[in-house]
Amino acid sequence: MTATGTTETTATRKGVDEAAPEALVVEDLRVYYDTPEGQVKAVDDVTFSLRQGERLALVGESGCGKSTLAMALLRLTRPPGHIVGGRVILDGVDLLTLEDSAMRGVRLSEIALVPQGAMNSLNPVMRVQGQITDGIIDHQTDGGKKQKDKDLAPRARQLLETVGLRSSVGRMYPHELSGGMKQRVAMSIATSLTPKIIIADEPTSALDVVVQRQIMQTLGRLQEGLEASVLLVGHDMGLVAQFADTIGVMYAGRLAEVGPVDGIFKDGKHPYTRMLIQSLPTLDEKREFVGIPGMPPTLLNLPSGCPFYPRCPNAMDICRNQTPLQQEVEPGRWTSCHLYGEDAS
Repeated sequence: MTATGTTETTATRKGVDEAAPEALVVEDLRVYYDTPEGQVKAVDDVTFSLRQGERLALVGESGCGKSTLAMALLRLTRPPGHIVGGRVILDGVDLLTLEDSAMRGVRLSEIALVPQGAMNSLNPVMRVQGQITDGIIDHQTDGGKKQKDKDLAPRARQLLETVGLRSSVGRMYPHELSGGMKQRVAMSIATSLTPKIIIADEPTSALDVVVQRQIMQTLGRLQEGLEASVLLVGHDMGLVAQFADTIGVMYAGRLAEVGPVDGIFKDGKHPYTRMLIQSLPTLDEKREFVGIPGMPPTLLNLPSGCPFYPRCPNAMDICRNQTPLQQEVEPGRWTSCHLYGEDAS
């Protein structure tokens, strides 16, 4: 699907190597929020892996847990939210077991964030150069003499030029920059220590269509230059189709389906995936708008069994009472649906 609404994916790059090693492994991750009304299961038993050089996009309706999952991978979940269980393995180390000081060292250097709102993430009273070099200085070891901001100025200018900005931007304040420029600055900060994993949380929100495409192209160039992996959180299916190798479809805090981008768009396995794709506008043919009936369930009061059961046209009796487990239905295709289980009729 392109940015204009068609359902064709682009082939502008070779894609991820099938034999590439796993860069990040997430197992049974659970993130809950404690509220006066009860416990909200924002992320519940999510499992997936990200290979070296792979681009994985998480999509789904608002409130399905995409951003909560991304923040949990960085250990940035704040009260009343807390990580209840699971594992996040990076280079053989479970990030959830690290001390806070050790995790601060991992952020930016090994796993970095391109935030959703660059305007809110940048310090309004610091020049851009200082914000780029601040993280670099903080991650320097105590073994030698620490470099100062002025010593790192050439590196900051190089990082700005890498994301398509003039080096003079380093002397400016965030309020002097456009939305697209702020997002590029955020990318330069995120890639300043050449991380292995880049998490981009809806990096094109609030930007116009032309700038959105430019931002995604810049992110792609950075990722390929670093040979890093990208976890993209978004709901613009057009940008996702053009950028990602793999798509994970989330619903009510769970992964409904994971598979290659072409397979997801052409042959979705989970009923929710199929209905999500069918609801997208297309320029290929004139047709009646088709939406998904009903509303997503509140995470505070999920239905028993499959959370999609009340809206699913293929629901069976087992769906009402038993939560489906994630299973591989084809090589590289995972889904959580009773249609593919032993009890499927």
